[in-house]
Amino acid sequence: MRVGAYDYVTKPFETDDLLATLSRVFEKADMAQEVNALRLELGKQHAQRERIVGSSRPMLEIYKLIGKVAGSDASILVSGESGTGKELVAEAIHKASPRNPHPLIKVSCAALPETLLETELFGHEKGSFTGAMTMRKGRFEIADKGTVFLDEIGEMTLGTQTKLLRILQEHEFERIGSNTPLKVDIRVIAATNRDLAEEVDRNRFREDLYYRLNVIHIHMPPLRDRKEDIPALVEHFLSKYRWSEDAIPTTITEEALNRLVGYDWPGNVRELENAVERAVVLSRGQPITVEQLPFDSMKAPRGGRRALRERTESQAGHSRSACRRSRGG
Repeated sequence: MRVGAYDYVTKPFETDDLLATLSRVFEKADMAQEVNALRLELGKQHAQRERIVGSSRPMLEIYKLIGKVAGSDASILVSGESGTGKELVAEAIHKASPRNPHPLIKVSCAALPETLLETELFGHEKGSFTGAMTMRKGRFEIADKGTVFLDEIGEMTLGTQTKLLRILQEHEFERIGSNTPLKVDIRVIAATNRDLAEEVDRNRFREDLYYRLNVIHIHMPPLRDRKEDIPALVEHFLSKYRWSEDAIPTTITEEALNRLVGYDWPGNVRELENAVERAVVLSRGQPITVEQLPFDSMKAPRGGRRALRERTESQAGHSRSACRRSRGG
């Protein structure tokens, strides 16, 4: 039973008992097939709902690059402002790779303090610290033969960076509280909204780790630099967010769409998605007009402040000239 057997019969056995056991085995196998089919269908639906959208020149170049690098095991660094879709790039690479049958494990490096992040990444042994009542596998161990997506890698402390470097170099690590090395076969995709080269210059990011991660670099452009993709994005979000489950996608007036295209979107695709979802709710399934768009509150958008701050810190001169161009100056 411990090596994968579902059930057993003892000798001498009755024919009826054997048939009943076999019936349960086949019933379980049928259920497993149904579950796998359902998972596959749900995966397809999710892929349609959560995908990269756009046919602009910058996006076509990104699609080409994803196609070239997906089949390799090279580490990938995805850069770009908040809300540009870096996580979707990681998902697309994983789905197009030979590692697709295995998990894509996502970790936000900014969501947890250093000690908790290391426990999340490397796992721990029972009794290794107060509250460690059982052994726990970390994300790297769970992702074996799959892909690990490290979001906001620039927020990782230097101490944790050192341990990550060892995994990239030697493909091994120890759980917290253990001295036994564990081998893992993983691909690492990291994402950042910071300029990591500048972080290296400021001694806030390890140079050797930067080069290990930056084997392949994919930069996601801000939405203001690919405004020709906004109509397709709006159509995608209108299909994703419907007034009711059985409703057809809401439509949008030409005037409202022109307003969306004309806006600068400091919060990028995420801000546009929120605006469309809000408009669908307010329009109650009727065609979306300018009145349902949140442009009064978007004069000083909360969702865009962080992106604006990041842009100012890392590319101040470029940002100012981009803003002047977008305003017609």
